[in-house]
Amino acid sequence: MNYSIVRYILGRTLLLEALLLVAPLMVAFIYQESSITILSFIITIILILITGILMSWQKPSKPEFYAREGFVVVTLTWFFLSLFGSLPFVISGSIPSPVNAFFETVSGFTTTGASILNDVEILPRSILFWRSLTHLIGGMGVLVFALAILPKVESDAVHIMRAEVPGPSFGKMLARVSHTARILYKIYLIMTGALILILILFGMPVFDSFIHAFGAAGTGGFSSHNASIAHYGKPALEIIIGAAMLLFGVNFYIYYLIMIRQFRSALKNEELRWYGFFITLAIAVISLMLIPQYNNVNQMLRDVFFTVASIISTTGYATANFDTWPMAAHIVLMLLMFCGGMAGSTAGGIKVSRLAIYMKTVFQDIRHAISPNRRIVENFEKKPLSRDFQHSVSTYFMTYILFFSACLFIVSFDTPNFISAFSAVAATLNNIGPGLDMVGPTSNYSELSDWTKIVLAIAMVAGRLEIYPVLVLLSPKTWRKL
Repeated sequence: MNYSIVRYILGRTLLLEALLLVAPLMVAFIYQESSITILSFIITIILILITGILMSWQKPSKPEFYAREGFVVVTLTWFFLSLFGSLPFVISGSIPSPVNAFFETVSGFTTTGASILNDVEILPRSILFWRSLTHLIGGMGVLVFALAILPKVESDAVHIMRAEVPGPSFGKMLARVSHTARILYKIYLIMTGALILILILFGMPVFDSFIHAFGAAGTGGFSSHNASIAHYGKPALEIIIGAAMLLFGVNFYIYYLIMIRQFRSALKNEELRWYGFFITLAIAVISLMLIPQYNNVNQMLRDVFFTVASIISTTGYATANFDTWPMAAHIVLMLLMFCGGMAGSTAGGIKVSRLAIYMKTVFQDIRHAISPNRRIVENFEKKPLSRDFQHSVSTYFMTYILFFSACLFIVSFDTPNFISAFSAVAATLNNIGPGLDMVGPTSNYSELSDWTKIVLAIAMVAGRLEIYPVLVLLSPKTWRKL
């Protein structure tokens, strides 16, 4: 383990967090908030600057790092940023409990949207802004952002991208990783800015437009209102945000193809077709189930469309209490929770591409069992799937199930029933936010014990980084010196 490079990158990333905290500090000044709120950001910025400078003052003598360092840097960065990022909540008194503040901040950075707050409308606007800004920062990846704007170790930065960009595989769009990161963030920020303007044009207040655009872009789901998007009661806003959530659940490589005018390649993307198929099928099936419960078909279709968009993109915004929907609808939504969005998007979950590959592998094995002597090769994105790659996808599924089961066992001691425990783990590990029953769309995670919140916070980070980086961090072999 190259400790010096890990320390150096962590320090530089903390300095970046200090810079980002200036934005909510400016909001506090603009809205003339209390001195304690303003001081909470100033004190946090000073503490982060001191820590960051001390950690990155001395450049590492050995600047190279490998996959092991990449996994460790990425995982520690998310925990460090969450730990320091929770300080404004605690110092300002908005969330006095350090564990609750840490849970809320981890939920923000991992774009989960799970909350312990019973009334967000009483919070200062600067605190709400910082809370939602964590979604925007975490959506594309903290260190992807750092690679885009900070001096880097170019040849080895690919290990960070592999550890942080979600999906079964990582492919550089350009030869230089930093250029790839810059393109990703340009597309991400342009889409976010466009969404902010559209929301303002359709009547959402300016401040709320920033909050909800950050939540939709990062597929996080934090809102400035207790009723979430339902607060506005405007069908146009529901459709816009629903569509935005689905768009941010798309692989950003497709937007890059559109940007360079390779429209045919973008539209022929196989994972995109699977993504569209899952969305359409879920909307159709749930709508048929809900016809007896709704008098207004248009309202029903809007609620189903928005809920499906929110769940499959792992955003967590709500316009309807889907806890009251039939159990069969809950099962469909639960399957969408595990599915998640496309690889290379801001969404969480297992990812559409993995599910598609796994389904192809299952059918391949069935056909092979019927015709043992026949050579059967499956393709994905017009490329043959190697057995090694299929094996890696299957291994991830098994790792996911084991990690999920461990979390479920621990959480079960603190929840009243199986549905609450299962959906709490599913909603945090898949970075969705609201679950069912005790942690449903009209409830939150405040009733859980501190120990359970810490476990679920770890699950959120593991889900955002797709488990392996967290397991690498916990392995004793990781910490051996080179």
